[in-house]
Amino acid sequence: MKKILLVALILSLLTLPLLVGCEEQAEIVGEVHVHNWGEFINPDVLRIFEEEYGIRVIYNTYATNQVLYAQLHMGTIVADVVIPSDYMIARLIAEDMLYELNFDNIPNIELIDPRFRNLHFDPDERFAVPYMTGTVGIIYNTRFITETPTSWNALWNPEFAGQILMFDNPRDAFGIALKYLGFSQNTSNEDEIMQAFDVLVAQRDVLQAYVMDQIFDLMESGEAWIGPYYMGDFLWMYETNPDLAFAIPHEGTNAFVDAMVIPRGAPNRENAELFINFMARTDIALMNMSAIMYSSANFEAAALYAAEIEPWKYAIMFPSAEVMDNTEVFMHLPQHILDLYDRLWTELKS
Repeated sequence: MKKILLVALILSLLTLPLLVGCEEQAEIVGEVHVHNWGEFINPDVLRIFEEEYGIRVIYNTYATNQVLYAQLHMGTIVADVVIPSDYMIARLIAEDMLYELNFDNIPNIELIDPRFRNLHFDPDERFAVPYMTGTVGIIYNTRFITETPTSWNALWNPEFAGQILMFDNPRDAFGIALKYLGFSQNTSNEDEIMQAFDVLVAQRDVLQAYVMDQIFDLMESGEAWIGPYYMGDFLWMYETNPDLAFAIPHEGTNAFVDAMVIPRGAPNRENAELFINFMARTDIALMNMSAIMYSSANFEAAALYAAEIEPWKYAIMFPSAEVMDNTEVFMHLPQHILDLYDRLWTELKS
């Protein structure tokens, strides 16, 4: 019933030209290259964009912010729009790797919740349009783990040996280890980072695997019992396996904003701005929310979606002030700390 109501709500927001476009596709007169996280968009919106504007979407995915950065840095991809996380956007801005946006072409910026505008990674609102927000928590299978894990130490519990997953990227993995130890996820204290490295080394004895999107199959099938991941992806997994549950540890966690930006060298900047404006539109934001179950930065879409979902799901998608007060956003770190992370991550994975 929930999905039926949401579908009806989305259809009621779609404009007549868009519906007509679904019947007669516009002639393709251009293209836009979009790079996004896996499982982080409703595929139907790409078709709608093509039908409405006659611009072909060449769509690609990446697994981590670090992979995207390496691709952009080395120039190995063609990209008009990319959707990194907050701290990576700050790094791209610091390294002059983004174009400034022409907001005359993005009037739907006014639909972005003021809470997500002029944030630390783009304080003057020149480079980014926020897309989705969320938190990181522990996903666990209640068939095998009957008590709610209230601490990050559950990811080191020898009782779960061989059934534990961990993020396959350094910022998230070290962030969890730092929280576990009571440190800031944004520390530049090398001694604290080395302590986090030591506990990550110790974790290898109980770990099944380092994962990103592989967590879907492993947790949905019951092949793994517990692992950290993003809240929207948990809700997606829950649809397949309702034995799964989600908990935010008492030590606190990461809260993030992923946003749309245009990398330098983008060959289709006007098409990119058109696509960003389209993605910020309420009907499209609502379609994306209903598919990926993250919290849209579009305040109209978020309010419409929140009114239709179950209370337990609302608590995950729209955390309380108490929960949010115990979160940290990742900040862009000094280069010598990024180099340290890279070196330790390579050593950890070797």
